[in-house]
Order: sequence, then structure tokens, then C-alpha cells
Amino acid sequence: MSQYFQAGDLVLWNPSNGVATLFVRTSEAMAPLVGLPTGIGPCVNDEYEIDLDMFESFVDALAARYLSANHPILRSLVEGFLATAIVMAQRAGRELPALRAQSKPRWWDLSVGRNQMPPGDREELIELVAEHASGMAR
Repeated sequence: MSQYFQAGDLVLWNPSNGVATLFVRTSEAMAPLVGLPTGIGPCVNDEYEIDLDMFESFVDALAARYLSANHPILRSLVEGFLATAIVMAQRAGRELPALRAQSKPRWWDLSVGRNQMPPGDREELIELVAEHASGMAR
């Protein structure tokens, strides 16, 4: 069985039930990180309706947060979900300004320790997005 993430008739992704559930629950956990709703509606008949404007804002804010963070654990926790969400936004034809803008670290995302990491790497994120896109059925 699988579930659909769609905006109207546009199917953005069709993962298995378990993966879909994990993605939605992860989105709910990420929403407070950026203070925005996810734009993912409830599951009705194995379909999640996506509000594209809300979803775009959510994913863009999460990308900006990721790219400005140098905390390795924060980046690791956000990275896989974010790459998947970016693929969905791109499939909907949405542009994410955070992927073009220059990011500045936020003090609350800084790692404390001797081995400071640079902020999230845009090029590595784009490569991960391409990798995820190739494995996401529609």
C-alpha cells in the first residue's frame, strides 16, 4: 500500500504507508523549529493534500534554518527530511529563496566545542536533493 502527497491533481510523491507516516510526523516535529505550519493536510483515503503556499513557506524557512546552522546534530536531524521536502516543492514548480540566499549563522544553532563546523553547505544539500528525487516515486 502507498499514500499520495498531492496538490489538486498534481502528485508530488507516492511513498509506502510507513514512509508517508514518518514523513508527516517528522514535518510536525520540524514545524516548531521554524514557527510555521507544514501545509500538509490530514490523510483522507490514502491522500495528503498539500497547501502549496504554506508548504513552500515551511520548506523555505527550514532550508534557511539548515543552511545557517553550524550545529552538526541539528543539521543531521533536519537534512534528510529537508531534501525530501525540497523535491516535493520543486515538483510543484516552487522556488525556494533560501537555496539562493546567503545564510548567516544564528547564535542558537552554533555548536559549542573545539571543532566548529561551517554553516550548512548549499551544494551538498542540492546533491542530496537530486539523490532523493531519483528514489521518490510519483
